[in-house]
Amino acid sequence: MTNSATPVIQLDQLSVQLGGRPILHQLAVSLQGRTIGLLGPNGAGKSTLINTLLGFYAPASGTARVFGHDIHKDTRFVRSLVGFMPENDSFIAGMSAVSYIRMMGELSGLPPATALERAHESLFYVGLGEARYRKLGTYSLGMKQLAKLAQAIVHGPKLIILDEPTNGLDPPARLRMLRMIREMRDNAGMHVVLCSHLLRDVEDTCEEVVILNNGRIVHYADLQAERRANKRFVEMETVGDAEGFATALESLGATCAQLAPGRWKMVLPPHFSFEHVFRAAAERDLELRRLNYRTDTLEDIFLKAISQ
Repeated sequence: MTNSATPVIQLDQLSVQLGGRPILHQLAVSLQGRTIGLLGPNGAGKSTLINTLLGFYAPASGTARVFGHDIHKDTRFVRSLVGFMPENDSFIAGMSAVSYIRMMGELSGLPPATALERAHESLFYVGLGEARYRKLGTYSLGMKQLAKLAQAIVHGPKLIILDEPTNGLDPPARLRMLRMIREMRDNAGMHVVLCSHLLRDVEDTCEEVVILNNGRIVHYADLQAERRANKRFVEMETVGDAEGFATALESLGATCAQLAPGRWKMVLPPHFSFEHVFRAAAERDLELRRLNYRTDTLEDIFLKAISQ
């Protein structure tokens, strides 16, 4: 049994070697969000981590737990809790969608009659109900993505791992896929791990983000906390004597850094008025030449993390 305090995924100094070569290095993090983003450049170790969580690779040291269950000791039970939508197609082209999804349900441990019933339900859920008797080999790319999602959820998993779920989808199909991810999170009671190169997809759907690089965790972000903080970032160029300018703004709660003479970077807290910036500049006859304002995006977080 699990409870609300049990982490969805717990990595405890997890290290993995393949062919004697270290791939993952002492990963340690506790993840409890309803939707978790897994990011990193190519070769960062994302696929290795996913396959380790699914029990295909044994840890060299340390371990990982899914809902409190050790992936090495309780592999079969962990797999019953997890659904996986792979990036690459793994269909039997000559099978109909409903036959294939039923087979995947049976492989997940469902009785044949229940697997067939769930196959129909899953295909209708993802929008393939009318095409469920067609052979998978005749499906378009978008339909194949939906079929992969259907096989991942057919057995009613508690956690679903989605590897590049919007890959190759046109804009309407991408938005529909993201809407289904949110529905699974909010209404179906599932936890979701989303692995994607599209940072916007992760930012739109995830509560937590883990960034891997060279087999190590280089950043963890609680996106909900970041959104609540609502920090604003300002880059500014000035001309004139800036003595006391930063001190005046910092006394009001801003964080200021002078990058070079006349070049500033500031972090403004919520409800900080730009009027304070203009007033502090005017009091010192400081001319403002340029001012760029934005909130910190997941792209900024990602680029900073992998450049370290």
